[in-house]
Amino acid sequence: MSTSSPEAVKKLLENMQTDLRSLSMECKKKFPPVKEAAESGIVKIKTIAARNTDILADPTELLNSLKENSSEVVQPFLMGCGTKEPKITQLCLAAIQRLMSHEVVSEAAAGNIINMLWQLMENGLEELKLLQTVLVLLTTNTVVHDEVLSKAIVLCFRLHFTKDNITNNTAAATVRQVVTVVFERMVAEDERFKGMAEEPPPVQGNSNRRSVSTLRPSAKDAYMLFQDLCQLVNADAPYWLVGMTEMTRTFGLELLESVLNDFPGVFLQHQEFSFLLKERVCPLVIKLFSPNIKFRQGSSGGSAASPAPVEKPYFPICMRLLRVVSVLIKHFYSLLVTECEIFLSLLVKFLDGEKPQWLRAVAVESVHRLCVQPHLLRSFCQSYDMKQHSTKVFRDIVNALGSFIQSLFIVPSAGNPASVNAVAGGSGSAAQTAVQGGQGVAGVGGGLTTQAAFEYRGTWIPLMTVSVQGSAKATYLEMLDKVEPPSIPEGYAMSVAFSALLDLVRGITSMIERELSLEEEAAAAEAATREGLEAPASEESPPEPLAHQVWEEMVNACWCGLLAALSLLLDASTDESATESILKAELTMASLCGRLSLVTPRDAFITAICKASLPPHYALTVLSSNATTLSNKSYSIQGQNVQIISPSSESHQQVVAVGQPLTVQHQGTVVLTAKNIQCMRTLLNLAHCHGAVLGTSWQLVLATLQHLVWILGLKPGVGGVLKPGRAVEGPSTVLTTAVMTDLPVISNILSRLFESSQYLDDVSLHHLINALCSLSMEAMEMAYGNNKEPSLFAVAKLLETGLVNMDRIEILWRPLTAHLLEVCQHPNARMREWGAEAVTSLIKAGLSYKHEPPLSQNQRLQLLLLNPLKELSNVLHADIRQKQLECVLQILQSQGDSLGPGWPLVLNVIGAIRNDQGESLIRTAFQCLQLVVTDFLPTMPCTCLQIVVEVAGSFGLQNQELNISLTSIGLLWNISDYFFQRGEAITDELEREEALLEKQAQEKGEPLNRPFHPAPPFDCLWLCLYAKLGELCVDPRPAVRKSAGQTLFSTIAAHGTLLQQPTWHIVVWKVLFHLLDCVRKSSTTADKEKIESGGGNILIHHSRDTAEKQWAETWVLTLAGVARIFNTRRYLLQQLGDFFKAWEVLLDHIQSAALSKNNEVSLAALKSFQEILQIVTPVKDADKSDALAAMGVPPVLVDPLGGATTAAGPGRPLLRSDSLAERLAQRYMNSAQAQLPPPPAPGEELDDSALWWSAWNTWYRTGTECTRPPPPGADKPSFIPSQPFLTALVQIFPALYQHVKGGFSMEDLRKLGVILHGAVSVPISSDASPFILPSYTEAVLTSLQEAVLTALDVLQKAICVGPETLQVMYPAIFEQLLLFVEFSCKPPQYGKLETKHVANAKYNQIQLFAPAEWVALNYVPFAERSLEVVVDLYHKTACHKAVINEKVLQNIIKTLRMPLGLKYACPAESTWKLAVSSLLKVLSIGLPVARQHASSGKFDTMWPELAGAFEDFLFTKSTPPDNLSIQEFQKNEAIDVEVVQLISTEILPFANFIPKEFVGQIMAMLNKGSIHSQSSSFTEAEIDVRMREEFSKVCFETLLQFSFSNKATTPQEGYISRMALSVLLQRAQDVLRRYVEDERLSGRCPLPSAQRMKLDCHLLRQQVTEIIFVLKAVSTLMDSLKKTQPENVDSNTWAQVIALYPTLVECITCSSSEVSSALKEALGPFKDFMQPPVSKVQNGES
Repeated sequence: MSTSSPEAVKKLLENMQTDLRSLSMECKKKFPPVKEAAESGIVKIKTIAARNTDILADPTELLNSLKENSSEVVQPFLMGCGTKEPKITQLCLAAIQRLMSHEVVSEAAAGNIINMLWQLMENGLEELKLLQTVLVLLTTNTVVHDEVLSKAIVLCFRLHFTKDNITNNTAAATVRQVVTVVFERMVAEDERFKGMAEEPPPVQGNSNRRSVSTLRPSAKDAYMLFQDLCQLVNADAPYWLVGMTEMTRTFGLELLESVLNDFPGVFLQHQEFSFLLKERVCPLVIKLFSPNIKFRQGSSGGSAASPAPVEKPYFPICMRLLRVVSVLIKHFYSLLVTECEIFLSLLVKFLDGEKPQWLRAVAVESVHRLCVQPHLLRSFCQSYDMKQHSTKVFRDIVNALGSFIQSLFIVPSAGNPASVNAVAGGSGSAAQTAVQGGQGVAGVGGGLTTQAAFEYRGTWIPLMTVSVQGSAKATYLEMLDKVEPPSIPEGYAMSVAFSALLDLVRGITSMIERELSLEEEAAAAEAATREGLEAPASEESPPEPLAHQVWEEMVNACWCGLLAALSLLLDASTDESATESILKAELTMASLCGRLSLVTPRDAFITAICKASLPPHYALTVLSSNATTLSNKSYSIQGQNVQIISPSSESHQQVVAVGQPLTVQHQGTVVLTAKNIQCMRTLLNLAHCHGAVLGTSWQLVLATLQHLVWILGLKPGVGGVLKPGRAVEGPSTVLTTAVMTDLPVISNILSRLFESSQYLDDVSLHHLINALCSLSMEAMEMAYGNNKEPSLFAVAKLLETGLVNMDRIEILWRPLTAHLLEVCQHPNARMREWGAEAVTSLIKAGLSYKHEPPLSQNQRLQLLLLNPLKELSNVLHADIRQKQLECVLQILQSQGDSLGPGWPLVLNVIGAIRNDQGESLIRTAFQCLQLVVTDFLPTMPCTCLQIVVEVAGSFGLQNQELNISLTSIGLLWNISDYFFQRGEAITDELEREEALLEKQAQEKGEPLNRPFHPAPPFDCLWLCLYAKLGELCVDPRPAVRKSAGQTLFSTIAAHGTLLQQPTWHIVVWKVLFHLLDCVRKSSTTADKEKIESGGGNILIHHSRDTAEKQWAETWVLTLAGVARIFNTRRYLLQQLGDFFKAWEVLLDHIQSAALSKNNEVSLAALKSFQEILQIVTPVKDADKSDALAAMGVPPVLVDPLGGATTAAGPGRPLLRSDSLAERLAQRYMNSAQAQLPPPPAPGEELDDSALWWSAWNTWYRTGTECTRPPPPGADKPSFIPSQPFLTALVQIFPALYQHVKGGFSMEDLRKLGVILHGAVSVPISSDASPFILPSYTEAVLTSLQEAVLTALDVLQKAICVGPETLQVMYPAIFEQLLLFVEFSCKPPQYGKLETKHVANAKYNQIQLFAPAEWVALNYVPFAERSLEVVVDLYHKTACHKAVINEKVLQNIIKTLRMPLGLKYACPAESTWKLAVSSLLKVLSIGLPVARQHASSGKFDTMWPELAGAFEDFLFTKSTPPDNLSIQEFQKNEAIDVEVVQLISTEILPFANFIPKEFVGQIMAMLNKGSIHSQSSSFTEAEIDVRMREEFSKVCFETLLQFSFSNKATTPQEGYISRMALSVLLQRAQDVLRRYVEDERLSGRCPLPSAQRMKLDCHLLRQQVTEIIFVLKAVSTLMDSLKKTQPENVDSNTWAQVIALYPTLVECITCSSSEVSSALKEALGPFKDFMQPPVSKVQNGES
């Protein structure tokens, strides 16, 4: 219920009346004046109440009336107090208090009340009631001012110093309250006037007197009060508080502190008060501090409890001064910058070891108070540390705390200064032993208890809980009732200092970080608005420009001291939670430094944590180098040197692990303590939460972690996660169960640490990567040259980091993979293995990660990801290649469909095979390629197909695994099939790509650079395939060559139709001819050494047992393939401009192959030659081909599409071949507007003659070369062509001739003859001859001889059906054939080669030849066959002009003379018989022709030749063989008879057309033949000569027949008769004479009897026969002469007949009866000559 409510006012009135009545009652007897006054007072109140009846309506009106009359109302009570009666006084004071509480006391009344209270005070009455009344008066209203107020205050002060303790204390409380009230009034007054009046003007001058005038009433009171408090504390007289009798300094200081603490605003807003602070308070404090400053512990005696200043520090004052200072610094720092500098410096000094323990304790508490106010600390930094020529106050405070903590560890609790100094200087082992005397042992013992404590080098300091974190709750600063300095428990100062340190770190870091965050948020918001508005940054709210500088300065100022102290504490801490706090402090500092980019301090804090994580004295260069720089920094605190203390080794920590150190030198084992593990966790935490600010310190952190991980024996597993594993070095790693349970956690945190790298910004991530890389470099360095297990920490973590940062893999990919690739080249296998594992895992992860945008749209990224895979190819280690290929295989299996632009790279990796890689690697790579070819050709860009071809080719070329080479050739075939099936799609895509490339090339102004440009891109693909197969065709391995060759020609045959016409030009020149060149070169230079076996146990056939023979096979295959293409694609190739040139080159190749010294090659070359000659020029009409057929040449017409459908490769049906080829062709026609030349119109032939003549020339050159005999002087022919080769060569001619016959000239015929002759002349090696002859026993021609005759036959037939002009060639053909006929008697010579002639070899005779002889085989059958041909031909051509003109008949006769003459001496009996029969046939045809043309003289020379022939044959010089049977002899004689019959029928009857000499020769021959005996003397050899009686008889008859003829119609006929007669008679004369002679001789010779008998017998047989024959002839002749017309016989004849007579008479003496009777007959006719008729003489003369 408020005092002004109607009810309260009503109650007040009632109470007042009651009080007055009570007073009246009390004073009725003793004090009547008082009673009266009371009663009048009642009346007065009633009057007032009556005047204001409507209390309920307006109670304030009533209260105001009361206040106006308050002096009168109060008067009775004041009088009552004056009675000094305790009861009355108490009643009155209560009433007055009631009035006061209702605020119905006027100023005047108040003054009266105060005066009355003063009297009571002086009388010592009701002291507590007085204090109460004063308090009520001053607190309930503001009517008391100025002197009245000061009097009231003095009253309270006076009561404070009474003898009564209760009063004193109550008074003290009242004073405090009153002082507060005074200032509260001022604050309220300021509130009231706020904004109404301007602030008073600034004070001029220094006098506080003058300044008061400007203050308002309440302010003035406050001012006067505060000023006097200062006076009093300073022991000066007060100005305003008049009447003070005594005052204590401690109370004054407390009051000052409370005012300053409670009303800082007053001092800050009013200059007058600020002035007081500066001019009064600060000097006062400094003055009072002086004893403490000057005092050095132990220099003066005990303390006195007197308020007078003495030289010894006085705890109560000192402690209160520090409290005042704390308040001054806290609230008025901004006003008192200079003064605060002094205060703070003093504070720092109080921490000195020389000061009393209690002073240091309160100083530490004060410092702690500062430490919990980070903003204040910032101000210090700004005001002092950042100003030039100013004390570095903030730095000093921190350093002082640090050195204070250090001093606690080294300063003994008691002792002389000297030892203290020694220890402070950091040396003095004596001091250490003296530390804490005997307590040290107990301390150590205590260290093992659970109490938290610090222990360092034997000093044990317990740790107490002194205050809640973040608040500085002091103990000794609050001991206001203590007069004597308290005793400080051990460990208290340390505990406060420790808290102060932690609070300082916490405060600074949280403040700066909060501001940093705000700044970053602002910046982000600004950036966002800037982006949103796209306007320049606004000028509003720029961050405080100096803020960063301040933060940096703060950190720079404090970090050294903090680090020194924290490191020491960390080392000394035995308590887990304390350790945790210290680590947290170091961690937050490190993080803050990192955020502010202060590298040195950041690294220093991190180094500290790192060192604490590792075992003591662990050799880790990264840390020691860092620590050195730190320990060289010593910083001074007021001239005192503080060193960063090195950690103590004697740790009383629980050992939890023993392990191997990761260092180059082997150090034995090291131990890890629980604290190490705790530090390690902090380190992990630091890296995990503050990775973004670590920057280059990642190096330190990771190096440490690496060593710890190593010592704990964690090894990397899948994905780089570290798992506990046994150390390779053996069981030297010992882990306690405590740490064993921790390991999975640590491992997990480690992984999370690297997982959290995904939240780092790019720069920080790079720092992390760089650190890992350099760690890894160190590990690599260490792993060089020893087989120790390497540390894989860095590699594993690089992998882990890469895997979690896939979303921005681009920024770290290059450094990451570049380093891992280096690792892959390391000589240590384990290291390498992990490098490769990491690279491949990253690549696989990168490719399978769902990037944004996806890889398919981000070609650059995909290539970036695949690039390291390619780089791995540069590493020569097999295990790396293995990993690389496994990776490729997995990529293909998982991402094969989406590789897109990455294909070239992947393919190149597959193709990166080297021959030093070994079989298994090549096999793995090949599996990848097979997978690509079978599954992925359709999904890859067509531009990559060329690379697929290249790669497949490279597998063909590798020499490690033959099967792979062969299979890869099969793959090339599959690839070609794929090209074929997808031709259109591939073409489209390639053309699009080409257009793009061309555009780019044009923009750059460069020509388009791709192989086989400018062929269309699809064709280029084929060309690349062909070129690659071409390379394989010249591989060193025969199997590969063979397979590649077959595939190449099959693909060209099967798919060549797809190529554009111009592309064929490239195929021919760049692929086929290039290949032929290479093969030719290799073949001709191949080694002739015998190869023992084909690797392993494979035996090689003798036909392939040298490299040369193996190359021969390749040459054969290649040449055949090219020829086949020329054959099947001729129509297409001919439309190329340089077909003729190509043809020439092909022929040249055929020629060089044909002339190769290898039979297989040469023979195959001819087969190819034959093949290209099968091509028939498109002909005019059907007759032409019939004509060819008639000549036995099959017409081979070419499929107009080039044989696409006929030659489709090995057993592969070609689907849609025509349609596809047509479509492609169609497209190119349309695009290039290049129509193929039209097919030839009827009546036009393609002009091929040049080609065929070129072929003819090649044939001629080949033939000439290979049939040329070896030069004389060569011992052994280097090479003699084989029969099959020559046969094939000759067999080519008929086909070739079909093409060239139009222009075939005599000269060509001559050339042909040379070759045919040469070919037939070549002998056969004896070991080859069994293969040349067939196995039956008849003598036959070799196939070569057959071929030669066929060639001539074709020619002859062609001449036969050809035009007249051709017939001039007949004689040449005859000439050639006749040359062959001569072989029957005179086998041809092959140079000077010794040959053995076998005239008529049968198969079973071959064995007789000596090995290695050369055999000229079977020339007789050949010659005989040739002769038959001659006869046939002559039969057809005898009447031809050329045959007549060229004396063919003469030549035939001339040739036949040889076998005819040799007769029995011929190599074969059949020869002369054939010769005779042929001669007869020829003559039967030729003689009539000769007679017909007798007059022309063209046959003149023939006759002597013919006569010679007859002569040689009929009277041969050779003797018949001994074993000739009678039957045989008679057959032979019959042949002779035939000849004579021919003479009698064909020659002699036409004697008048024949030259005389010839007839004479014939007659002489007949004559000779008709005479039996061949010679007059016998030799032994002649005894067996058989008489040719029949022959002689026929000769004679012929002679006789032609001796005279009744029908002598011409002089010519008469001439032959005369000739015959003359010869006949001459012969008769000779025979008779010889007979007579013999008869005479037979009587005389005394021969031995046996011989005589033999001779007799012979004589009998020969002579008798002969003489009888002659005698019969004579008688016949006589008869004939008688019958003849006398004029037909010339006189000469008669003379010869008569001359016979005497001789006949001589024969009468013969002994033979047969002779006698014949003689009788002969002599008989002579009777008619006995009378000479006259007419005969006359006739003769006429």
